[in-house]
Amino acid sequence: MIDVNQLRKGTTFVEEGQIYKVLDYTHNKTGRGSATIRVSVRNMRTGAIRELTYNNGVRVQDISVDKRTVEYLYEDGDFLTFMDLENYEQPHIRREVLGDDIRYLTENMQMELVVYENEIIDYTLPNTVDMAVVEAEPGYAGDTANNPTKRVTVEGGFVVQVPIFVNQGDVIRIKTEDGSYVTRV
Repeated sequence: MIDVNQLRKGTTFVEEGQIYKVLDYTHNKTGRGSATIRVSVRNMRTGAIRELTYNNGVRVQDISVDKRTVEYLYEDGDFLTFMDLENYEQPHIRREVLGDDIRYLTENMQMELVVYENEIIDYTLPNTVDMAVVEAEPGYAGDTANNPTKRVTVEGGFVVQVPIFVNQGDVIRIKTEDGSYVTRV
């Protein structure tokens, strides 16, 4: 058990049978009376985000989660198959768990799964991924005023704004946080 004053961004705890991860923490102290702690949390099973408010001195049950490094193998209908690099088990995850982040998956890509009591509750993608450009409109010589960009389609099937010198067949590095171009590899 931990005091709610110790809740910080990234802390995982259980309340009413649900697993929550703290997204934001605010401590409010009024002139009179006790302090209140307001946390924005994500339900790790449903993905729902909500606000919880606690009085000072309340305690919650913190939990310890395991992180497993896995390698993406293949997609099989509604499921994605990974291989645990430590014990070679092959956990399956529903496509909906990754949501839009599924576009960053490439064969043999390594990432982390967050596990609590043998239940996969979250994942962590690498900061950047390298993807091949499958479709790009041509860049024109002399079109260099004001740092011009163009749209290209990468192997994940999504569109990225890149500098005009990037061509079809190039491999580019993309930030998984916001899907932006980093560099040509």
